[in-house]
Amino acid sequence: MGTLEEEEGSTIKDDQLAKKAKVSLPVEIIADILSRLPVKSILRFRSLSKPWLSHISHPSFTKLHFTCASAAHRTPLFISTYDYSTYKRHFLSAAHDSGSVTHLMTLDNACSNDITNAQHLNGLVCFTCKKALFRYNYAHIYVLNPSTHKVFKLTDPDYLMNQDYKNVRLRYLFGFDESRNEHKILIMKNSLFKPTTMEIMIFSLSSYSWRKIHLELPDGFSWDNLKNHDMIKDSVCVNSVVHLVPCGPYDILAFDLRTEQFSVIRTPQGVVPRKSSTVYTRNGKTLIKDNHPDIISISGFLGVVCHDRVVESKGMRIWVLQDYEKRVWVRETITFPESWIDLYCPFPLDAVKMDEIIFSSNKVFRNKVMSVLTYNKKNRCFKSLQFSLGHQFVCSKAIKVEQISFYVESLVPL
Repeated sequence: MGTLEEEEGSTIKDDQLAKKAKVSLPVEIIADILSRLPVKSILRFRSLSKPWLSHISHPSFTKLHFTCASAAHRTPLFISTYDYSTYKRHFLSAAHDSGSVTHLMTLDNACSNDITNAQHLNGLVCFTCKKALFRYNYAHIYVLNPSTHKVFKLTDPDYLMNQDYKNVRLRYLFGFDESRNEHKILIMKNSLFKPTTMEIMIFSLSSYSWRKIHLELPDGFSWDNLKNHDMIKDSVCVNSVVHLVPCGPYDILAFDLRTEQFSVIRTPQGVVPRKSSTVYTRNGKTLIKDNHPDIISISGFLGVVCHDRVVESKGMRIWVLQDYEKRVWVRETITFPESWIDLYCPFPLDAVKMDEIIFSSNKVFRNKVMSVLTYNKKNRCFKSLQFSLGHQFVCSKAIKVEQISFYVESLVPL
């Protein structure tokens, strides 16, 4: 224990250090430092002062932070699960390595027949939920920021409230307009009596309002050509363009968020499968896998993949649109380890700019640990990530993992 004189001397030194610490730094340097931090830390700093709150909440800082998070590969996982024992659907997040999950949101009184789909873009996740047994075409739309744990439920367009759903088909899409730095939700409406005419409702997350446009589909296309048109999935947004997979001519229907016009992207040779489905045996059971091409965002590019020949060749071919303007496709092949072929139809779900691809996996072990399978394109290595699902689940046998995707940390407000 020091003397009184020593303690007084220490106090004087502390005061001198405190005065030196009051020297202000330029706003640009503070912004650069903060932009490199995780969202969880930045949210705590908002309460330091009103100037800090104002600066952190400014759209320019939100954009700067997202750019830094993308460059630093801060890409956690978004996970959607269903619990058959409690009839609840849980949305979770997890760090991009093994560990515990973080609970984001729960939908109560959910049904296993409910159709849900989640799409992520620039830090936000848009997910839709609709009852398969009640007003099948109609869905509730939510936008969630997994980093800030904020969620926003969209208001329904007026024309949907009194709609005759027997003769109307709806499709829900999520896009990001880079030219306006704006997230958009689209509802494509089609009448059974006019299969080539599309009514599109567009919701802007900048103005929080709906507007309507009418478009004719390109020649040779109709609503019936679009793959899984009764489901809410199979779309990818790249370069401010939302892409949809048709099941008829196997070409890609594209909707440009900037010009609000349709166009067609021809798929490369080799995409068309030999047969519409693959039949094979696993553990004594006969399984059937749909071979229709699907689309995926890979390293920021549009990709096309098909399950055809996977089982017999132990490999999968993926075509990547390396030059979007000139329509230059490059084919890549993934060769699976023997153990992966025993999985139920390994299929890519999502990828990030760090060249890592998530493959479908709904395996949950008895200790409520979930296994996520990934493949790195650069080093051609496979690995399995293990995540503990936690106390919100009662029985591991009742857990169904529905979707897994990457997202980038973001401060985008809702």
